[in-house]
Amino acid sequence: MRTIKKSDKKSSHIIEIVSCIIFFGFFIIFALITIFKPKETFSELENKSLERKPKLSAKTWFDRTYTDKLEKYVADHFSGRVGWLELKSGIETAVGKKEIGGIYVLKDRLIEKVGEPDYSDVDKSITAINEFSKENDFPVYMMLVPTSAEFYKDELAYFYPELDQRSFIDYVYSGLDDDISKIDVYDALSSHKNDYVYYRTDHHWTSLGAYYAYAAAGEKMGYVPHELSYYDVEHASDSFKGTFYSKTLNTSVKDDTMDYYHDPDGDKPMTVEVTQVFGSDPEVSDSIYYRDYLDVKDKYASFLGTNAPIVTIKTGNEGGKLLIIKDSYAHCYSQFLTDHYSEITLIDMRYIQISYKKIIDVSDYDEALVLYNVSSFAGDTDLKKLLYS
Repeated sequence: MRTIKKSDKKSSHIIEIVSCIIFFGFFIIFALITIFKPKETFSELENKSLERKPKLSAKTWFDRTYTDKLEKYVADHFSGRVGWLELKSGIETAVGKKEIGGIYVLKDRLIEKVGEPDYSDVDKSITAINEFSKENDFPVYMMLVPTSAEFYKDELAYFYPELDQRSFIDYVYSGLDDDISKIDVYDALSSHKNDYVYYRTDHHWTSLGAYYAYAAAGEKMGYVPHELSYYDVEHASDSFKGTFYSKTLNTSVKDDTMDYYHDPDGDKPMTVEVTQVFGSDPEVSDSIYYRDYLDVKDKYASFLGTNAPIVTIKTGNEGGKLLIIKDSYAHCYSQFLTDHYSEITLIDMRYIQISYKKIIDVSDYDEALVLYNVSSFAGDTDLKKLLYS
């Protein structure tokens, strides 16, 4: 039997002390960095506001709101937080977890869980579009776009309850009046699902996906679409991390590429007016591409900027005036319409709290397009504002 020498015990004890010192040293350094580093109020990568430092008072201490908010504050601001969260997400994926924050993790993409909607809200939106069409003496088109979940959910190893988007589109279109032209882009996107028609890390379609919808819409909207080969395609960015990444911080999926589709002879000068606050002067640009956003996380905003109540594009081309009632899928879609209209106005009902008639002169327009993706339309409660008088 081996006798443990006093020197061995002493060495072991020293190692334990040194280990404790190193551990607590790292802990203290980590804590000090967390305490004294500049605090951000918004996380671009996660696309969310960060908790602010709570104020201590007798009331907030005894009702526990101080400790609850302090816990959230520390969680939002500890040093290296995003790296740790990415590591956590990677470990969860490695052990077989397929859903993180309502997002499914597939082999080469992330897709959104799209559940059954509240059909009473859906019916209100349908009614509002029908009334809008009746009130205005011009053609009205409806384009309801399936999301990536519809075409890639079969790649999940197990069945997850999802909205059947084909059936949902049929339901909405069947409720619309006959004089509203229904534009079906489902088959156009389905037949190209093996192409790059949806971003891997974001909820939007790509410019290529928007092109196929633009080509499919030409016959009903009365324009002759350009061939795909007509365009000069610019790869504007290959480091786009979208909204699905923000919800999961999963790094197993490759960053997305963002493309701009240009006229072969160069883009014509345009005037783009963005109205953020009614009654104030619009922000004016000479391009539909806001390249400054390529340097930040939200690169999709490089199409017409961030969401705004009203955006007007004066193209300088021949053609009528088009009004688009839309979600953000219309932003990259608009780049294909500029050759066919002299003016395009996009309104986002989420940011309009009064009647649209009070902010635009509807009689100026020759036609209107209602463009939404299935997920946003299924959860929408703002289209009913079209009924405001």
